[in-house]
Amino acid sequence: MSHAARILPPPYVLDDQLAHDSHPIAEMPLSSLRLMDDSNYPWLILVPRVAEARELIDLDPAQQAQLMEEVNRVSRVLKQLFRPHKLNIAALGNLVPQLHVHLIARYRDDPAWPAPVWGRIHARPYEPEALVQRVRELRAAVDA
Repeated sequence: MSHAARILPPPYVLDDQLAHDSHPIAEMPLSSLRLMDDSNYPWLILVPRVAEARELIDLDPAQQAQLMEEVNRVSRVLKQLFRPHKLNIAALGNLVPQLHVHLIARYRDDPAWPAPVWGRIHARPYEPEALVQRVRELRAAVDA
């Protein structure tokens, strides 16, 4: 195959729904770290910047290991900042097929406890000032 005929993989593009429902926090080596726009819970997502990745098995072994490191790092940040009773970590993708990992700090008195957060109550978007403060706080902790 000639150099000119080489087929390039498609570029990575963030899913429109994820872009609409979340705010950027930081770029990690593999993933974009984003804050879900639901102030009911400290809720972050990691979105690997790998084109067309839908499942964990779509990542090569090095990418899988890197994603686990990023999940561990963000989990530590959530525990340090919010001191939750439990961390929920999930990669479901039933509604948004692009691979993304949810990391949610949970408390015994949160609105959905002990059930999963999905479909329990309506999302409560951050007020502008609270959003700026939360993003600043998370960025500082991730960069530390």
